[in-house]
Amino acid sequence: MSFKISSVIVATGSYIPEKVVSNAQFLNHLFYEKNGERIQRDNSEIISKFKAITEIEERRYADDAYMASDLGYFAAKDALDSSGMNAETLDYIIVAHNYGDMCHGSTRSDFLPTLASRIKHKLGIKNSDCVAYDLPFGCPGWLQGMIQADYFIKSGDAKRILIIGAETLSRVTDPHDRDSMIYADGAGAVILEGKEDVSAGILSHKTQTDTLHEAYYLYSGKSSNPAYDGDDLFIKMDGRKIYEYALTNVPLLLKQTLEKSNIDVRDIKKVLIHQANGKMDEAILKRFFKLCGISKAPEHIMPMTISKLGNSSVATIPTLLDLILKKKLKDHSIHLGDAVMIASVGAGMNINAMVYRF
Repeated sequence: MSFKISSVIVATGSYIPEKVVSNAQFLNHLFYEKNGERIQRDNSEIISKFKAITEIEERRYADDAYMASDLGYFAAKDALDSSGMNAETLDYIIVAHNYGDMCHGSTRSDFLPTLASRIKHKLGIKNSDCVAYDLPFGCPGWLQGMIQADYFIKSGDAKRILIIGAETLSRVTDPHDRDSMIYADGAGAVILEGKEDVSAGILSHKTQTDTLHEAYYLYSGKSSNPAYDGDDLFIKMDGRKIYEYALTNVPLLLKQTLEKSNIDVRDIKKVLIHQANGKMDEAILKRFFKLCGISKAPEHIMPMTISKLGNSSVATIPTLLDLILKKKLKDHSIHLGDAVMIASVGAGMNINAMVYRF
């Protein structure tokens, strides 16, 4: 007799750095356009417009002593401790990130050994059959890790998998670029487990990569300040093109993923979107529901953390999920039987989406 295996979330964890960096802390920065021209507008006006577009008021930066693997370890430990699980029972550890470990004050990335191996080492796991690997996939990396874990579990290759998203983007931001105000640090973790004949778990997912014209919407580049003589490379982006790409492609991907799940859009209780830009996420949500024949998205369906936590890339969704499930996010909760949609967009350009039932 065969049993259907479902990939079910059995634990979550997160690490939110204590250092709060408000918008006011950018008032004395010298901002330049990407062509090297000094922006003549007053910084207070620049910051006010930035907040209106992104909804970001403040963000979190990691302690100088910690690197991305440390943050990932803290989030993993939180997931394991809060669930009482034995780390030795993990079959895989998948760590999504984009810049590896970077010491404070340096933009040099360190990938050797992998962050996953470093985190497995920090957890003290002896089990050789616990496979640890990294997944650089832009901001959608953590969700792609969940998708890969789902394949491992449903194939019978794995029973329990830890998926982590960890990033210290504050260390690759150009202080002379307005976009530097977007980025933040943090980590989130989820443990997926294979369970037989249950109605919960991952119902569907879909991923796309567009590179013909879109590959370099996010890229590494030198400082916008022409007087900067260092050879450091910083995270750069074409914000307008990313916004247009996201609005064109993410709502459709959400609809296609929903159709694969055989769930009616009216049964979706929450939509968790990567916290990249508040106004962009709102536009994505509105367009998605219109594609589904609903003129207005339900109130309180899309929880947001970007105003206080900024954009921590691969960490935004697992951190958001952990806060909701542990009842730490005001006005938001997820109940038994609720179906949620998850989506992300980022460097590559990569987009992905998932339908999950609790």
